This record gives sequence, C-alpha cells and structure tokens, in this order.
Amino acid sequence: MSTNQENNLLALDNLKKNLGGIVRVDDQSLHDASFDGLKVSFSPQAVICPQQATQVGEVLRLANEYRIPVTTKGAGSSLTGGATPIKGGWVLDVSQLNKIEIDADNMNARCGPGAVVGDIQEQSAKLNLFYPPDPSSKKFCTIGGNIACNAGGLRCVKYGVTRDYVLSLSGYLPTGEAVQWGRATRKFATGYNIRDLWIGSEGTLGVVTEAVLRLVGKPVAQKTFLAAFSNDSSALRAPIELARLGIRPSILEFLDKWTVECVQSFTGKEVFSGLSPHPVLLIELDGDPSSIEAESVYLQKWLEESSICYLSADSNEAAEELWEVRRQGSPAMKKLANTKLNEDVVVPLKEQINLVECVHDLRSEFNLKIGVFGHCGDGNLHVNFMYNHEDQDESSRAVEALTRLMRKVHDLGGAISGEHGIGLAKTPFVRMQFNEAEWKTMQAIKKTLDPNEILNPGKIFDIFNPWDQKKINTILPWEHSHDEPKPVET
Repeated sequence: MSTNQENNLLALDNLKKNLGGIVRVDDQSLHDASFDGLKVSFSPQAVICPQQATQVGEVLRLANEYRIPVTTKGAGSSLTGGATPIKGGWVLDVSQLNKIEIDADNMNARCGPGAVVGDIQEQSAKLNLFYPPDPSSKKFCTIGGNIACNAGGLRCVKYGVTRDYVLSLSGYLPTGEAVQWGRATRKFATGYNIRDLWIGSEGTLGVVTEAVLRLVGKPVAQKTFLAAFSNDSSALRAPIELARLGIRPSILEFLDKWTVECVQSFTGKEVFSGLSPHPVLLIELDGDPSSIEAESVYLQKWLEESSICYLSADSNEAAEELWEVRRQGSPAMKKLANTKLNEDVVVPLKEQINLVECVHDLRSEFNLKIGVFGHCGDGNLHVNFMYNHEDQDESSRAVEALTRLMRKVHDLGGAISGEHGIGLAKTPFVRMQFNEAEWKTMQAIKKTLDPNEILNPGKIFDIFNPWDQKKINTILPWEHSHDEPKPVET
C-alpha cells in the first residue's frame, strides 16, 4: 500500500470516527456523487451529508490536515462539471442544509446552501416579497450552487444577478475556520469585500453554510409579448432601442430562426400561425398595472414599427402559450444528436448581432447543428452545438467551431461564461480571457486562501477537454419533464 493510500485511509477512519453518522461509502452513494449535469464521472472516496454547519467545519479541518480533495455539491445541476470530483477525495453534499427563514420586516431571506431557489421564491411570495434571480433550473437548483457560479437567469435584464442580492455569507475556510463575510445590512463598507470574492469562485475558496439574501417587493402584475422579426438585426436592436424609450422589460429573450425551426419540428406547431419561422423575441413587463400599461403603449408602438407580427397576453394562461417556444428550445435540440456543448457566452449589447452572424457562419462552414437563444437583454446568449460523440469527424468539427466561437467572443469584448461558470467544461478557453498578470493574481488568491489546494481542485485553472470524455448514460431527476411534448414522427 502506498503512502498516499495509507494517508487517505487514515483520513477516512478519522472522518468516520468524528462524523460517522453522516459519512457514506456505499457504492450507490459514491456513484451518485461522482458526476453532475456534465455527466462525466469520477468516483470519490466518501460522501458526507452534514446536518448542521459545524459539521462542514470539521470535514474541512480533517481534509486540510490530511490534504484530501473536497468537492462541494448541492443538486448537482452544474452544466460545466463544477461539482464533479475529478480528483476523487470527499464530496461534501450540502443539500440537507436547506433552511429558509424569511424576515419580512428587513426584507431578507436567511437560507442554507441546499435551499432550492424556487422554494425561496415561493416562500418570499407568500409575504409579497420577491427574490428576482431566475435561472431556468430554479425548480431544482440550490442557492449554494447559484452563489458559487454567480448565476443569472431570465430576469437579469431588469433585476441583476445573484451577486446583487447577497447581503452576507457565512461558512468555512479550507482550514475549517468559521467566517462571516458581510452582514444582514443594506450597506457594508468595512474591510475587504471577501463576500463578493466568494460569489462566483465555484467552491474553490470556501464553503458557504448560510446566505442572507436581499428581497424586493413582489411585482403585482405581468404582461407578456411574443414577436417575430424579419431578421436577427431587427430583433437584437431591442435592448438598446427599448432602453432609449424608457422601457425596462423584466424578461427579454431571443431565439434565432434556426432554433425556431427546430422547435416547430419538435412540437409540430407553428409559433405564429401561417408564418414561416423567423427570429423571435419574448418580452415580459412587470410592476404595478399602471406602469405596465404605460410601458405597453410604447412597446406596442415599437413592435408595430419593428416586427412582422406580435402577440400579447395579460393572463398567466395566455402567457404560458407564448412561453412555449422558449421553453422548448433546449428539449428540441436534445433530439438532434446525443451530445450537446452548451455555451453561455456574453458580449456587449451592440455586439450581439456580430455574435449571432458568427454562429450562422459556423453552422454553414462546419455543417453542424448549432442553435442560439437566450438573454439578449443583457447580452448573455446560449450557443448550443449538437453532435454525435461517436462520429469522430463531426466531433472534431464541433470542437473546432466551438474554439472559433470563443475567440470571436473574446474579440468582441465578451466573456466565455455569463452565468454557468468555468468548472471543467470551459477550462480549455479560460486562458484567452486573462492576461498573465490577471491569471497570476487569481492563482495567488487561490494559494493564499487554500494553500493545500483541497477545495474543488482541478477546476478553473487546469485544462480539461470534455469532448474527450465518455459521458455516463443516465437521466437526472429534473430531466424527466411531463410538460415536454413528444417529438413529431417524420
């Protein structure tokens, strides 16, 4: 037995001795913790499911002493491999630290990292309060993961991202020492802002055991519009032109013509009856009824001048029908091939048309199935490359096209991730985002806060090519959708 193996066994023995009731080493638990939404599997040595925050500190103290890798996991919905234990070691499953306490007077929510985002929104809404960050995975993703990636979602165009709603974070350093960054106050200008350093650090600098989130008043009403445009450029002028008109949509989503065609083929329904596929925008206004009415007048005038046609909905039932095209974009693409590279790039608003034109060029040049849709209100578009992993030629073309896309994003002054984070999947491209001084600064921060490099090792800094890995054949719980229509047989 090697010295490393002896060390790992000694560490595990001490872990069981101190926290035996929450330590799992059975095959099923190890398998379930070996992957996340990226579906690339690396088996850990143990899974720990803490019931209280102090147990997290003890896990990290032991891990740091014995230099055991620790990967923190909530729902495991990361699409980048951010919760994949690539170095083995221990998986810290914080999903049971899921308390939600709403303080209506101070308009905040005190939550454990395992609290599901949708549950936070529902409990806030009961008190006429609102937690705006709205990732599409809100029904199952946890606030800890959202904080780790600085998650965004549909409402960012008006309300901002996760970072804009975090007042304080409590948790543990890699050494097992307890810390609190920020306080449950609306202002905090005392010392270094380590709170914001932890947000978006993907679990590499510390482990969150409690977050205090800022809440706002719940919007009283919504109104939804779906509009078709003659070309991408006409649609993608919306963020800039609507802002000039004083219109602040809560949601502003774009789908290119190719994606609309894909959705129509999948559902067997036309988005606009009698109209061939065109680029579309999904627009939602929210607030009090009088402000919505005032904004609607200007928005409808703009749509009459800029779009081919549009529909509007005042009720939730009617709005759901308009949402159908946006909701079915991703499921429709999954039917086209067995592998998807989902890139959440972000560019300045005025550069979105250049990005979409680049996608069209790549689709044609490399003969690939590539769709683009997403949050055009803040420049965060999702580019999906669909290909069959077993087809080596198609796989190579997909990787080359993806590399070209990332270079284009960088050239346009954008970023390779707007809300998913780097994890494993985007490590081949992360260096193009930073110069040498910036890269060394990030490495120095990591080395200072985690000198033994135990927290989520292998992420951000080490290159990992996801397309070289064979993905496990599994369907995650949230991938079962009763709302998804069956694809049309052709």
